[in-house]
Formats: sequence, structure tokens, C-alpha cells
Amino acid sequence: MAKDRPEPDLDRELPDLPSELRWREWMRRIEAVLFASASPVPREDLARVVGQGASVDLLVEDLAADLEGRSFEVGRVSGGWMLRTRPAYSPAIRAAADVGDQDLNLTEFDVAVLAAIAYHQPITRDGLKDIFGKEISRDLIGRLHARDLIATGPRSPRRGAPYTFVTTEQFLVAFGLETLRDLPDPEQLGDAGLAARP
Repeated sequence: MAKDRPEPDLDRELPDLPSELRWREWMRRIEAVLFASASPVPREDLARVVGQGASVDLLVEDLAADLEGRSFEVGRVSGGWMLRTRPAYSPAIRAAADVGDQDLNLTEFDVAVLAAIAYHQPITRDGLKDIFGKEISRDLIGRLHARDLIATGPRSPRRGAPYTFVTTEQFLVAFGLETLRDLPDPEQLGDAGLAARP
């Protein structure tokens, strides 16, 4: 959201409304902001549209409850909130709309490389080679970079100072994570048979 823009003339306090209607109006404002944004909206931005004493967290909770049973929901992603379609409606969207650019279309190996980067970041191509036992192609790294799922991280302090790779905010959004701490525990993945045990 725009951080350096002058704030429009907006009555945040709504003193003329009874408290229940004021709360509902603040919820609708938050819903409108989330609806209009293509990226997660942080608490500070949402606080700009509600009264000074209002709890953004409680308003978002009430909005989420209000949307229960609808085709979309409020999701906590990458340090903010966003409206997103419930997974059960993905097939309907794909059948009716052209969402080709939104589909990540990742192979199992692409996801494995992405997971390795997420769990071991910042990591070099040599680090990825150590994990997978083979060279990771520049083409694969380029595809993940082009989808904004990874970015170049700090240079490694090793000889030659190779580039490292890190995940991005778009990675968190694409996988519905608030932070990297929300990644599944690698040991639990191994127990579930979804990954090799450490």
C-alpha cells in the first residue's frame, strides 16, 4: 500500500454512529482495503481507516467470521492480511477464468529446490548441489526467480563470494505462510513420508 501518500480526508472516528454501526463500518473499510489490494496489507495500513481506539486484529477476526461460508476468506500472510479464494473453489475458477499467469506450474523437483532454499537460506548453488547430489540448473533458478519466489541474497563469505538465494514475500503469499516460521518442521515431513529424514 502507499506509505508516503498524504492521507485523504477520512473520518476515522465516526462519532455520529452508534458503536455497533461504527464497528461494522470499520469492518467494511478493512474489507474494502483488502479487496482492493493485490498484496498483503499490514496492520499499520489498516489502522489508517479505523478509529484510534479500534483493534485491527479484532476487526479482522470479526470480518473473517462474517465471511464464514463464503467463497473467499481473510488470510494472514507475510506480515499482513489479504482476501483469498478458499481452496475448494480453485477448480471452478480455473474452469471459468483465464488464470494461467497465476498458476505456479511447478514440478515436484521445482518445489523440492524451493523448499531447500526456504529451509537453508541464504544458500548457494553449491549448497543446493550438496543437498540434491547434482547441479541445479540456471534455468530452474531463473524460473523460480522470474516467478518472484526467490531472490538473490547476500554474497557468501566463501572464496569467490558466490551469490546466495533466499525466498521472497511472494513465496510466502503463494504458499499461504505468514512467516518462514510457519514452514512445516522437517522432522514432521520425514515422519509423514513427505521428505527424506535429516
